[in-house]
Amino acid sequence: MRVISGSCRGRRLTTFKGRNVRPTPDRVREALFSILQSKLGSFANLKVLDLFAGSGALAIEALSRGAASACLVEKTTTSEKIIRENLDRCQLSQRAELVIRDAWQALHGFSARSFDLVFIDPPYGQGFAERALVEIEKLGLLSENGILCAETGTGETLPQAIGRLQRVDQRRYGTIMINFYGYS
Repeated sequence: MRVISGSCRGRRLTTFKGRNVRPTPDRVREALFSILQSKLGSFANLKVLDLFAGSGALAIEALSRGAASACLVEKTTTSEKIIRENLDRCQLSQRAELVIRDAWQALHGFSARSFDLVFIDPPYGQGFAERALVEIEKLGLLSENGILCAETGTGETLPQAIGRLQRVDQRRYGTIMINFYGYS
């Protein structure tokens, strides 16, 4: 796995060993960030939340492309080690905040903040993506013009709308579905 574009382009990222964790493949990340580039125009000055961050690849890609800051949430010490290694390798540690907590506890700790770009990439098939959408909308964590990207398996269906949060796009990449949400 590598950083696709920006200041860290081409840098290799450490990933997990084994099959329990499935990082978003390079080709899907490339497509995702191409779509985001067309929707946002620029990543400059964006505040990013990467919930269920895994290796940190999504937040690192956004930081590499100019995002001002990123908050990465993971709950395991294995993930913490990999994320810190990847941030250090890309020299992005000073623009990143790593929160090692359960996602639901972490979200409630952010109640006074808002993010311009939110990535949700939870384990598939457990209802975590929809639950995260509900919590983020309820807590008002997405900025008014922000974009939320929720990755699921193709067998999961997310709602068209949750409160004011509306699905504005949806793309399928093999067994991966990416849902884009924003405020109407």
